[in-house]
Amino acid sequence: MNLTGSQKYQLLLEISHKIRDTLDLDVIMEHLLDTIKTVLDYDAAGIFVLNQDLVHGRRQQPRELIAGMCYRGYGPLPAGGDDMLNFGKGIIGQVILSGSCLVAPDVRQDPYYIEARQGTLSEIAVPILRNERAIGALNLESDRLSAYDHSDLEVLQFFADAAAIALEKAMLHRQLLEKELLDRQLQMAREMQFSLFPGEAPRIPGYDMAGICIPAEEIGGDYYDFLRLPGGNLGLTVADISGHGISSALVMTSFRGLLRTHTHGRLGPAQIAVKINRLLPEFTGSSQFITMVYAVLNPRDQIVTCVNCGHPPPLWRHADGRWDALTTHGPALGIMEKSKFIPTGFSIQPGEILILYTDGVVEMDNPDGEYFGMERLKYAIDKYRDLSAYDLVRGIIQETRDFSGVQNYVDDFTILVVKRTD
Repeated sequence: MNLTGSQKYQLLLEISHKIRDTLDLDVIMEHLLDTIKTVLDYDAAGIFVLNQDLVHGRRQQPRELIAGMCYRGYGPLPAGGDDMLNFGKGIIGQVILSGSCLVAPDVRQDPYYIEARQGTLSEIAVPILRNERAIGALNLESDRLSAYDHSDLEVLQFFADAAAIALEKAMLHRQLLEKELLDRQLQMAREMQFSLFPGEAPRIPGYDMAGICIPAEEIGGDYYDFLRLPGGNLGLTVADISGHGISSALVMTSFRGLLRTHTHGRLGPAQIAVKINRLLPEFTGSSQFITMVYAVLNPRDQIVTCVNCGHPPPLWRHADGRWDALTTHGPALGIMEKSKFIPTGFSIQPGEILILYTDGVVEMDNPDGEYFGMERLKYAIDKYRDLSAYDLVRGIIQETRDFSGVQNYVDDFTILVVKRTD
């Protein structure tokens, strides 16, 4: 059928009145199908809107090609997914891919047709275009042969053009709402994760301590802690879970529980490492591992007993400016079930500083691709050594940021400092 200018105006007015006050994608599509029915008859119809990550060029391919849809006359979607929704196959997919209209007088003879309902004999589909790019498609199906011809394409394309702006706005609005929901959830997760870190460093006569974890993303996979142990001892740990983001944060939470559970007894650092190494795969599977330094400080005897599980070696600055790196270590946790870990013991004297850190500290890079590195870390510690442990940590943070020229870290940044003060 052909529409006169007056009829097009009336239809445009009707569509505008129905959708002007809503950004609800489903409501807009329902109104559109209602209005189309008054002009073009159908036994089944659908509006399919392209995933906006594709429309606006996000780097990662979304799981489904079609993100929004409204349809009538079809049965339930296949339980295992739909080739058109997932991969853009069929007449609708071809229309979106090509940006061109398509009329199939007999779908049985059409090379693109994929059966979505029994009874369909003819189909018509047009792209929904914005800025010369397809953002979706509109299709009608009939149980009669040759129910649509090329004159109907103009009518259906008119509806698609009339609704294109509203549909894109609604999709972007839905995407914004989903992002806001995700942001709120990530903020809650961030707050929960930060509650797992020490609220403040312990106060032990003769010692000054501080620590911080700055995740590269909203939540991270680094961990540090001060643990009160039996007999007045203090546990010190810094750990790095492989990967980034939510999965690493979940593993970090499990690891924290394992570590705190086993430090309640009288196991030494090496024994605790063996226990955690054996149990960790039950929480992480085979895809992730953890590097860790765990040390026990005996403040009465000024003895530190330390075990290193595949982690960057802790730094030990002597009062006279000499440096030692505690290089004795075993493998990372969660890789080999039967691993051995050898503890290292030393006496921490007045004026000495012990630094535990993750690789995000030394691997911060500048615009020339240089790493901050171990020597710059030592220089920063020397520079701020006479300040409190808290201010020493802040000084290292400032040095890394000055070096990189940015405030944000590309990897989780975690450091723990213990100063012997008298």
